Amino acid sequence: MIAFQFPGQGSQTVGMGRSFYDASPAAKAVFEEANDALGFDLARLAFEGPEVELALTANTQPAVLTVSVAAARVCAERGLRPALAAGHSLGEYSALVVAGTLPFVDAVRVVRRRGEFMQEAVPIGTGAMAAIIGLDLAAVEGVCAEAAQGEVVEIANVNSAAQIVIGGHRGAVERAVRLAAERGGRKSVLLPVSAPFHCSLMAPAAARLARELERLAVADPRIPVVRNVDGGVTRTAGDVKPFLLRQVASPVRWTECVRRLMDEGATVFVEVGPGRVLTALLKRIVDGPRGFSVEDVAGLEKAVAAIA
Repeated sequence: MIAFQFPGQGSQTVGMGRSFYDASPAAKAVFEEANDALGFDLARLAFEGPEVELALTANTQPAVLTVSVAAARVCAERGLRPALAAGHSLGEYSALVVAGTLPFVDAVRVVRRRGEFMQEAVPIGTGAMAAIIGLDLAAVEGVCAEAAQGEVVEIANVNSAAQIVIGGHRGAVERAVRLAAERGGRKSVLLPVSAPFHCSLMAPAAARLARELERLAVADPRIPVVRNVDGGVTRTAGDVKPFLLRQVASPVRWTECVRRLMDEGATVFVEVGPGRVLTALLKRIVDGPRGFSVEDVAGLEKAVAAIA
């Protein structure tokens, strides 16, 4: 059984999606829909940059979504379709689009706004995120509790048993990094991000996003979609908006997502969209399933041949 995994912010690179755009009218149509919906040339930004502009959260989120959906359309043309799906943070929107729950045009507008709200929730320089490598979840939670000192520092992503991302006020995150090193963490580094995503400091963004989500028309997914917030499965339209709203200020429990996909029957994991981050994480989370990354047409051809 094939599960599609969709990447989130941080996987973007200048040039992403160009291979699909050039190879498939269906993929080209996705980019044209995004351009029309957003009122600017998103395709050109994805293909040519500049990198600093592509890295702005309000641009990155619709760009990664567009590339991922375009890639999935080309996968479908080649007969590669998922029975299950999940996405990391922003990637959950890609999964819901491919599952038929969210119309692409609505999703690309919403994630543009989501990016703006998340960026504006915390003033630049006030927040930070860091990857803690080599400590388990309980140890990182203890480090955060000790480092907080009246500020916010919380679990933001559980990417594998030994790779956990924290977020919050910059001072508290920096204290946590130092403590993690003292407690035996192999490596603890601040991440080059513009805001502390997936922690309680994002509550103002969630409040603003709620108004955008209210306007969305959603449908029951054609395939099950595993959620970031709790590792549960969205099977009906009624679960879509509440969990997308909670996701903004809650940790991405990616290890639980991968394990739930396996529990639901997934044996092959295909990362669809820019980058190979989720394929690399797969090997650290579970043993057994095969993983493939489809970030361009060449990657798609390799995946199709191997799965066949």
